[in-house]
Amino acid sequence: MIRALLVAGMLAAALPAAGQGLLSWSDREVAAVRLHGPWPPAAPRDASNRVLGKPSAILLGQHLFNETRLSSNGMTSCADCHQPGLNWSDGRKRGLGLVELDRRTPTLWNVAFQYWFGWDGASDSLWMQSIRPILDKREMDNTPAAVARLMREDKTLACGYERAFGAPPGSDDEQVLVDIAKALAAFQATLITPRSPFDEFRDALVIKDTARAALYPSAAQRGLKLFLDKGCNNCHFGPHFTNGEFGDIGIAFFIRPGEVDQGRFGGIAKLQESHFNRLGRFSDDASGADATRTRHIDRQHKNFGEFKVPSLRQVGQTAPYMHDGSLPTLESVVKHYSEVSADRLHSDGAPLVRALGLTAEENSDLVAFLRSLDAPTPKPTTPAPLCP
Repeated sequence: MIRALLVAGMLAAALPAAGQGLLSWSDREVAAVRLHGPWPPAAPRDASNRVLGKPSAILLGQHLFNETRLSSNGMTSCADCHQPGLNWSDGRKRGLGLVELDRRTPTLWNVAFQYWFGWDGASDSLWMQSIRPILDKREMDNTPAAVARLMREDKTLACGYERAFGAPPGSDDEQVLVDIAKALAAFQATLITPRSPFDEFRDALVIKDTARAALYPSAAQRGLKLFLDKGCNNCHFGPHFTNGEFGDIGIAFFIRPGEVDQGRFGGIAKLQESHFNRLGRFSDDASGADATRTRHIDRQHKNFGEFKVPSLRQVGQTAPYMHDGSLPTLESVVKHYSEVSADRLHSDGAPLVRALGLTAEENSDLVAFLRSLDAPTPKPTTPAPLCP
């Protein structure tokens, strides 16, 4: 009884008022809904990062995430773009480092469950992705030497480093840079969204708890049926509501007149050229098994203009949308998919998307379902001292 009241309160707080009652769900539909759970998932793993999940590394990473001295001007930190109060993003159409960037800042919620990172997948680990903005001249514009010097000379950071890695920062500047990136990744791996109203419905539906399932608003149920029927779950599937891959969905890839964003095509080239990928000397996976996908990646022309398929969890709280922030609201995203023109799709072979042709009511129902993937999130905490 107490659980039912708590669930009802969560639904009332997270979703607009709607008529209640359980719709008819076929065995096929229930089986499809089942695949989008359970939530939360098992802890993320990454054999290339030996300190993932280690409390001392998580604490060091939390301090480093807010450390402005990781930037060349001493004024910019990871938290400036990934703000906890804005769902670990920045709410901007395009990110802002030392200059305005070409793409939107993605949320960090559930980021550690991915394999490819960034809109173009130019990184194959979360620690590799954490290195990129530190060295990028448009963002934090720093160098391995300067970062390593900071870690050696600041007694508190050096103490935190030794607790996390078992030894003081060594003389290899790039190794020190990689290690702090692995600590940053360990912290980011803790950013997992709580259960959402959809998760409560999914679990109730699977165990045939009709009373509990009926608490899920009818509009969200209709939207979920559309989501399954229209094939949205072909790309946004599983508990994370993403296949973790890339696609062309008809969003222009022009950054400005005469300049294009190559998307995945350019990302694969950057990944293969970098000595920070999983195939390099900095991976902690001696077996190399976790690098199989990187080893066999194939760069093809069809990858031009493809961008990462994002998770839909917390999607109602992370506007604007698309890789370039070109769609300001969730309603405009659904409208895009409802009306997308085949002429705007520039991928080779079979198109990834087609116009859904939704009615106004169906648009509203689909938005109601997407908003049911939002969960109330805890307030960020102040990190404990590194070396009290």
